[in-house]
Amino acid sequence: MKDKVFGVLQRIGRSFMLPIAVLPVAGLLLGIGSSFTNETMIASYGLQGILGDGTILHGLLTVMSKAGSAIFDNLPLIFAAGVAIGMAKKEKEVAALSAVIAFFVMHVSINAMLTIDGQILADGTIASDVLSGTIASMCGIQMGVFGGIIVGLGVAALHNRFYKIELPNALSFFGGSRFVPIISTVVFVFVGILMFFIWPVVQNGIYALGSLVTGTGYVGTLIFGI
Repeated sequence: MKDKVFGVLQRIGRSFMLPIAVLPVAGLLLGIGSSFTNETMIASYGLQGILGDGTILHGLLTVMSKAGSAIFDNLPLIFAAGVAIGMAKKEKEVAALSAVIAFFVMHVSINAMLTIDGQILADGTIASDVLSGTIASMCGIQMGVFGGIIVGLGVAALHNRFYKIELPNALSFFGGSRFVPIISTVVFVFVGILMFFIWPVVQNGIYALGSLVTGTGYVGTLIFGI
């Protein structure tokens, strides 16, 4: 039992490596692009002629900054696909596609629940009584803030369970690997609804832990380090 648990944890850890591998490059693009297009820095060193607005270098650095930022802004989606690929036993490309579909389905479901609850208004803005930072927007979807790791692990489990499924002859076209995105879509509609109720509890715990860390001096520093 112990070996099995450690084996699963090792697979999960390895599955994180694929999306993590792109972060250094994204960090370099964002860091270099943002640093050398900073107006204060350019003015301080008198580099307007080389790096000022309208120069070729400024345009190139702006593109680099936007490219790096795109990766960081969409990390949940990247992790959803990456974890699904890493955890899937075979036909990993199907797992990746299913994870992307499930990610959007789950977050649109959460968005719908937030709208029904009045936390997101009819015009798409966030209600004034909603705690700042609890709802974020990604890919045009306003949603609760939590990673795509949940999607990646869930889709991988569904994929490994159903990618060889055989359906009756009348439905045989939807059998095998084609069934994975179908079942992922259905399951993650309900996961999204469930997360609407579960995540606020987790989020309140995170906020409470943050308050404990910032309000207890050296003890808080120790807790944060652990």
